[in-house]
Order: sequence, then structure tokens, then C-alpha cells
Amino acid sequence: MRVHIATDHAGLELSTHLISALSAKGYEMVDHGPTEYDAEDDYPSFCINAASAVVADQAAGMDALGIVLGGSGNGEQIAANKVKGARAALAWNLSTATLAREHNDANVVAVGGRQHSVEEATEIIEAFLAEPFSNAERHERRIGKIASYETTGEVAE
Repeated sequence: MRVHIATDHAGLELSTHLISALSAKGYEMVDHGPTEYDAEDDYPSFCINAASAVVADQAAGMDALGIVLGGSGNGEQIAANKVKGARAALAWNLSTATLAREHNDANVVAVGGRQHSVEEATEIIEAFLAEPFSNAERHERRIGKIASYETTGEVAE
């Protein structure tokens, strides 16, 4: 599986750890930056680029997911969700990580690097990457309604 990763300065240490740890587990890691610490960096471009790459890879039939990191993960999740086709979920424990995949077919996980130890954040992200989508009809229907709104701007009943 290809995994696109992006961060802001607050998640840079975690990002570096994840690139190494997940590569060792066989994931193809693609780093969308930043490459060095800058407390004044603007994370939206990094996160939007990562989410865009996930959507493009999935559209091409590739098995791909994304990770966006920050201090809280909130802004990074918001930025990723601006990409058409991205479904970014903020995960703060194992349950929210697995449910994001199982019920929402989330394709990007957001995690706050200042909210967890490196070990805990790694467990959350590994759980997200390992969990398959359930393909349950009700979840597919709900995701379809979100995608329809994203495309048409009309709320489906």
C-alpha cells in the first residue's frame, strides 16, 4: 500500500518516525513535507498535496491512504477535506481510527502529534491503515450522499 504523509512543524518528529517505522513494515511512504522544521510553515499546502495524491492514486486503482499530522490534527484534517474525494478523519484513539475506515471509508487519517506519545500515535495510525471498509450498504449509501453533495452542491434526502 502507498501511504502519503504530510505534516506541519508540530508533527515533524512524528512524521519522521512514521516514515521509518511504516517503511519497515512494507508501506510505500511518500512524504509531502515539510522537510525541515519551520515554526512559521503553512501546513495547508502539504496536507492538500497529500490528500490530492491519495485521491489520484485511488482513482487510478492503486491501494493508497494518507496521513496528515499537526499539533492537534484539526487544521490538517480540515485542509485535507477540502480536496474533492478526500475523506479525512481525526483519530484520537484506536476506536475512532478503525471506525473511520470501517464505517466511513476514510482515506486520510489526521492525528495530533502533541496529543499522543509517538508510540500511541503509531498504534492509532497502524490501526487505521490495517482496517478495511465494511462495504455495508448503509455506509456506502451515506458516503454516496456526501460525494453527491460534494459534486452537485445539493443535499440528498
